[in-house]
Amino acid sequence: MRTIADMDVSALGLGCMGMSWMYRPSDRDDDESIAVIHEAIDMGINLFDTADVYGPFTNELLVGRAIADRRGDVRISTKCGAIETSPGTVVRNAHPDYISQACDASLQRLGVDVIDLYLLHRLDPDVPLIESWGAFAQLRAAGKVRAIGLSEIDVAQLTTCHATARVDAVQSELSLWTRDHLETVVAMCGVEGIAFMAYSPLGRGFLTGALSDGPYEDGDIRATNPRFTPQATAMNARILHAVQAVAARKGCTPGQVALAWVLAAGPHVIPIPGTRRRRHLQENVAAVSITLDAADLADLNALPAAVGDRY
Repeated sequence: MRTIADMDVSALGLGCMGMSWMYRPSDRDDDESIAVIHEAIDMGINLFDTADVYGPFTNELLVGRAIADRRGDVRISTKCGAIETSPGTVVRNAHPDYISQACDASLQRLGVDVIDLYLLHRLDPDVPLIESWGAFAQLRAAGKVRAIGLSEIDVAQLTTCHATARVDAVQSELSLWTRDHLETVVAMCGVEGIAFMAYSPLGRGFLTGALSDGPYEDGDIRATNPRFTPQATAMNARILHAVQAVAARKGCTPGQVALAWVLAAGPHVIPIPGTRRRRHLQENVAAVSITLDAADLADLNALPAAVGDRY
């Protein structure tokens, strides 16, 4: 188990974004996604991550439908501050008034009385961070949310916010090909008792070894992502090959190795891999029981940096 504020959460969460947004639009299946959420609950996962921009709005509605009869079994994390104005175009809004309105709208879409964890999705360069963070603190004080956090911030920003109002969680990308935050924000979270939610721990599917070489369909984030160009994919194959080598000697899958590495980053780190398929969910959950030894970690920690920007 892990802890966010005073809430016990599963060591592995479930990222729900891909059920409604950003990945293979032609494969979306709400009924199967709801079945995945139900099976995840049955398997002991209780942390589910969404955001108002996912869809937009449709993912919160989907999660709300899925948990309607299981509210007592789950912790819901959602976010505001990123707004899709047209397909592929996302702007930021972290004005305090907007944050309050967005929270009320998310509560309604999710069909809940309180949001377990509410995060600022992205910083707004036009709004002082301390003003945005103050709005989140007010929501916590008012009882509309149980815990508050931020996504994609640096140590200085985290320090400023935490000194003003307790930060309960940080959410940023962390995986074997995205280790930018490991020695900085992840380390600080461990010292301060802040949960770190690691999104894309499977490298948007790359680290599973199950992806084709593309091309990806329109509406799939990988179609325009710099790490998924043919040239970058060829260079990044050396990362995948090293993960596959560790998986072969552990008798597990590359994806399970990738998740085990994130889990090993600290007891405050919570990977939230996304999936729309029950078989992938089962594989991911099994990664919790995999222990990487010193030789495994040495090989994985020596991996080169990925070629291509994250976005």
